[in-house]
Amino acid sequence: MTVPTRHDPRRATAGRTDPASAGTDAAGSLQVESREQLVYLLTQAAELEHGLMCEYLFAQWSLKRSTDEGVTAQQLERIRAWESAIEGVVMQEMLHLALATNLLAAVGAAPHFDRPNFPILSGWYPPGVQIALVPFGELALRHFIYLERPEGMVMEDAEGFRALDEAEPLRDGRALSALQQDYATVSQLYHGIEDGFRRLVDRDGEDAVFLGPLRAQARAEAFRWPEIMKVTDLASVGRVVDHIVEQGEGARGDWRTAHFGIFHGILDELKAVRAADPSFEPARDVVAAYIDEPDDADAEVTLITDPFTTEVADLFDAVYETTLQALTRYFVHSTETIAQVTMLARTAKHLMAWGLRPLGIALTTLPIGPNVPGRRAGASFRMVPSTFYYLPFRDAAWDVLLHRLTLIASRAAELASRMPSPELASVAERMVVVRDELHAAMSAPRVAARRR
Repeated sequence: MTVPTRHDPRRATAGRTDPASAGTDAAGSLQVESREQLVYLLTQAAELEHGLMCEYLFAQWSLKRSTDEGVTAQQLERIRAWESAIEGVVMQEMLHLALATNLLAAVGAAPHFDRPNFPILSGWYPPGVQIALVPFGELALRHFIYLERPEGMVMEDAEGFRALDEAEPLRDGRALSALQQDYATVSQLYHGIEDGFRRLVDRDGEDAVFLGPLRAQARAEAFRWPEIMKVTDLASVGRVVDHIVEQGEGARGDWRTAHFGIFHGILDELKAVRAADPSFEPARDVVAAYIDEPDDADAEVTLITDPFTTEVADLFDAVYETTLQALTRYFVHSTETIAQVTMLARTAKHLMAWGLRPLGIALTTLPIGPNVPGRRAGASFRMVPSTFYYLPFRDAAWDVLLHRLTLIASRAAELASRMPSPELASVAERMVVVRDELHAAMSAPRVAARRR
């Protein structure tokens, strides 16, 4: 597939109006006349689900966790309730990413876990679709509400998130390569994807559209998510899209229990607590910080200069990279047994829960360095070149994963020995468990065969 030209932020001019603020919700129907265009829109959906998940995790991990941090017991109870609500949304975003990957696999495409590095403020997605890592608070919640807003609802994004460019115009449908198109909301993107499937099926038939192998799709039993659905025909596409949209913006206008409503409710509660105590601050003073500068971020980033924090951030990045490697191998597995495929999913889940979460929280207690005095580090979710997430050769893939897990466990133990931390100690202990489980799933005949 030819990679389309991204938006060019240099085209932005003073006085150009964001469609959302002008009283209309941006774009019309998306145009899909080829598999390439459909796959491109699906990769956009996967990137957005991935990015939203990281945004929500960053905000969740920034929350205070003790009355020693200047909050009362009652306020801490409210903070914990907010964390639990955000965690529920994160789990559903993980599900949405798996479903988007199933849609990709159904049309014969590879999984897509790549995305730009944060912040993503212009040039990658249509105007108004921007993603950045900010700590929990009113700014973050207003931004989340804007991103999850129902299709057709007109509102402005939070301060600091403003459209800087315009989408490329729609073409005449004859292009052989995929082109960028405009959409205002995530739900509009998914409805455009569903319409694209329908258009291709009407023209070419279901057998010509749904040609990917079923084994390449996520299974409910592997991830223990009953909501995971196989995509085999147009009807199953409709069920997947309806499920994602309803969890994000609500079903038939009832948004109170959807992501949009959940964030609205948290914002109302936060404002009420602050009205009673104007000094209330639920989150740590955290800044997303990198150990080195990425070449694709849309703005200047903060760099970590504290040596110990640098090592913890490097460990987080290694766990994040290994998680994506395990996930990718799950979707592109070849001759693995069912038990081995299930172990790949289990490894990815445990890396997220037992590695990323405690390390993400630990970072928020550590200084960035003298270049940013008084502020704490937040996980940047740094992306490396996407080719290394894709491990195409079975034996080599398992060796790479085992080697990475061995190094991760060793480094976590070393860091925990240098600074007492329940999070670092937990990572060191749990990564040994993950490594040993993966090693046990690597059968002896497989090793012997490789060495002959």
